Amino acid sequence: MIFSNIASGSDGNCSYFSSGKANILIDAGISKKRINEGLRAYDTDVSKMDAILISHEHSDHICALRVIENKDSIPIYATKETIKEIKRKNEFKNEPVFVEIEPDKAFKIADIRINPFSVSHDAANPVAYRLECAGHAFGICTDLGYFDDYVVKNLKGLDSLLVESNHDVRMLETGPYPYYLKQRILSARGHLSNESSGKLISKIMHDDLEKVVIGHLSKQNNYVDLALEAVKCEIDFADNKYKGDDFPIIAASHEKSTEIYID
Repeated sequence: MIFSNIASGSDGNCSYFSSGKANILIDAGISKKRINEGLRAYDTDVSKMDAILISHEHSDHICALRVIENKDSIPIYATKETIKEIKRKNEFKNEPVFVEIEPDKAFKIADIRINPFSVSHDAANPVAYRLECAGHAFGICTDLGYFDDYVVKNLKGLDSLLVESNHDVRMLETGPYPYYLKQRILSARGHLSNESSGKLISKIMHDDLEKVVIGHLSKQNNYVDLALEAVKCEIDFADNKYKGDDFPIIAASHEKSTEIYID
């Protein structure tokens, strides 16, 4: 199995998951060229993907869809509301093969069981994903303004996880963004701060967790070292037996692939 993040950040997001029997992209918010560069490390390319899972319709998650779909005809899985917005924002030469999904209704692609679950974000009907295969479970959960017990339940028992750690609150509040954008990011339909990310991670840690990757870091309102330190501090002071250094916690890159799980 391969779970790799090709790019993560406000300027583009894309991850790759392979069971050996099926190859899946999660989001396609960077150029097709960059996606193929990331896939080359695993001796594959976009044309060999069996599906693309879309979390929501913002451009940093879908910008490559039109090019991919016009040339490669890969099924695109998304909620009905997300599909409607994708169609509204893009002109496709050929009608894409869209597959409607619903939050909390699991489906399978070959031997991969996929459970989409709802997240709070300013999009039509956004979801995060839990992927299960051969007794292992993986999560990818970004673009959410807050988490609750429902989100925690969907992220329990994972082998590895990519989770949002978008901004440092103080950097955002004192930074150059206009007021309305600051309020959007800080809202319940915005993005998780470093501290909120650490709190979420602390609630799902368990003895068999292998790696946590924090992602969707803002270039303007965060630093890798700052995010990692804040996340680990939240885990250190959380009401559980774990410390921030008990598990590998790394930051996903804007520019290069980050391996999350390889077996």
